[in-house]
Parts: sequence; structure tokens; C-alpha cells
Amino acid sequence: MAGSQIERVFSVLETLTGEPKGVPMQVLAEQLGIPKSATHRLLTELIRLGYVRQNPDNLRYHLSTRLVAMGFRYLSRSGGDIVQPVLDRLAEETGELVRLGVISGERLTWIAKSQGARSGLRYDPDMGRDAPLFYTASGHAWLASLSDAEALALVERQGGDTLPAPGPNAPRSNIELLERLRQGREQGYAWVEESSGVGTSAIAAVVRHPLDARVIGVLSLAGPSARLPGARLHDLAPLLLQFTEELSAASQASEFFNG
Repeated sequence: MAGSQIERVFSVLETLTGEPKGVPMQVLAEQLGIPKSATHRLLTELIRLGYVRQNPDNLRYHLSTRLVAMGFRYLSRSGGDIVQPVLDRLAEETGELVRLGVISGERLTWIAKSQGARSGLRYDPDMGRDAPLFYTASGHAWLASLSDAEALALVERQGGDTLPAPGPNAPRSNIELLERLRQGREQGYAWVEESSGVGTSAIAAVVRHPLDARVIGVLSLAGPSARLPGARLHDLAPLLLQFTEELSAASQASEFFNG
């Protein structure tokens, strides 16, 4: 493959977007017609910049979530996606912050939101951030869809269990986390009170692909604990689950899930 260095870089990135299971370096070099030495240099630089990662188990190269998150941030601000009206309706009905997180690899990234609070206390964090799995409702909802072993391994790789607890009710151990995941599996949704932050509460449920039921995202409601005590969170659960089903049905036509 001839072309400039920048053309080679984009060729590598475009190839990796179509290979969610990753690509060995030699295969990538052969597909693009780039010498292995040049391919290795490109991948090393892309890893350094945070756009590519290498699986240490099988040495395959994958896109990182950095590039994905950039696209999600753009989409979340364009307002043109089919799921945005769904988020807006849920926010209007509840009067609280609604967030959609999309799963990419081992990360859950918040990429879209709708703020339902028009006055008083507001909880309104930035989008494009990875959800901490250890202590957020969104993280717990995703982890509860996995086995205990898979959930703990994912938390360990994210490093969430080693971070200072942001809220007084954050899990203090893996045992406490697993108990919350058990409760989440029983209820079909996860909830936290002053776990991800002092004075905040949230409830979350997973969004599944309509064809194979794999988990592709998480829908959450969050707001001040004064407005969202435990009883209120559970009262809102049926509505949240109703909207996750609607998002599941719409996901195939959404750039958020297929971008």
C-alpha cells in the first residue's frame, strides 16, 4: 500500500473498526500491504496516543474507547439520533437526569443525556466519560448482567475497587459489591443512594440487542437524594424498564449503538 503516513494511520483505524475481535499485527500488515516493521511502528504510536490497545492474552490489536468516545461526544451534541427523543420523554416524565451509556469493549461510556429538572437542585455531569463500575448504578446494572467472576475481573481491570469511595454508601469490598449485584439481578435493575457521590441517587437498567439479547448499553436516572430516596427509585423502576425496552427496539436504527 502506497500513500502518506496519515493515510496509513487511517487505514489501520478503519480496518480495526470492522474487527471487534481484534487483528494480529501480521494479518493487519498483509491486509493493508504495509511492511510489518512499519505496521508495528504505527500500532505502537497509536497505543501511545490511546487510540489502539493490544490484548495481552492473544496479542490482537483493537480500537480503544478513546476514538469511540470522540464520536459519541459528537453524536451526543448533534441531537439528531433516534434515541434522543426517548431520553427526552423519560426526562420529562420523571423530572430528573436521564443518561444513556454505551458498552464498547470493557468500558461503559456515557454518551447522551436529557435533563428533566427545570429548577431547584440539578445533577448534570459531563458526557463522554467512562462510568466507574464499582460504585455507580450504571456500572452495577452492567456488572449484574455478568457472572460474579466476570464482574470482579472487569472491576479489577478498571481499577475501580482501588479508588477512594466517592460517596458514603459506596461498596467497601468486593463482597458488598457482589451482594448489590445479586439484588440487581433479582430486581432487574440496579440502584444506589449516595454511592457515586454525596447527595446523589440513581437507578439503572441494561439495554439489550433486540435480536440476540446481548447487553449493548445502560439507561439510568439520577438526581439529588432529597428527590430520589430509595422508595422513589423503586417506584420509578417500572417506567425505567419500559423505556429500556423501547431503546432496545430502536437500537438497530441508532448511530449511538451502531456508529
